[in-house]
Amino acid sequence: MQWDWSAVDEFMPRFWDGLLVTLQALVLGALVAFALGLVWALAQRSRLAVVRWPVTAVTEFVRNTPLLVQLFFLYYVLPEWGITLSAMVTGVVGLGLHYSTYTAEVYRAGIDGVPQGQWEAATALSLPRTRTWGAVILPQAIRRVAPALGNYVIAMLKDTPMIFVIGVMDMLGEARQFASETFLTVEAFTVVGIAFILISYPASLLMRALERRLVR
Repeated sequence: MQWDWSAVDEFMPRFWDGLLVTLQALVLGALVAFALGLVWALAQRSRLAVVRWPVTAVTEFVRNTPLLVQLFFLYYVLPEWGITLSAMVTGVVGLGLHYSTYTAEVYRAGIDGVPQGQWEAATALSLPRTRTWGAVILPQAIRRVAPALGNYVIAMLKDTPMIFVIGVMDMLGEARQFASETFLTVEAFTVVGIAFILISYPASLLMRALERRLVR
């Protein structure tokens, strides 16, 4: 088995297309996960049991089922009920929904970590509940958990190849298709593997730097 640089040159146009799709799915999925995770975290702290219990049940169910199964369900089962999503939208929603259940726990830990005195000070100032959350509690909580949220972005990056099973041509999808057409597997998969390292490792270093900065 010999390394073929011409195969790399042939694969690179497809690689750049796949990289763009991967980054789009990652960014959009992360935004969904961060926004929806905050909704879950706040709903779980609701005083109303009719809000708190269903949300807890849904998040536990999603967190304890595989992402791959959820992607299949969203893409192949929902159309049976009249809800049809494109492959890319399904991938983004699947990634975002799955990881929102984890970010919800991160938000919850950050909220619980806000000193009790902050709640008492807001009550003493007669701040409305929305003002207490928006101006006092959440800014402190999110600041505490920002590095942990960043770690889930890296984990999501490593899970983006799963969206290939529903037809989204990310980096790994492009590599698989190229290999099936040319029977040149080593070059394509090596390029994709290196790309994941070049993206995820600097991101992990950035998260460590952010954590040190926030601690100071």
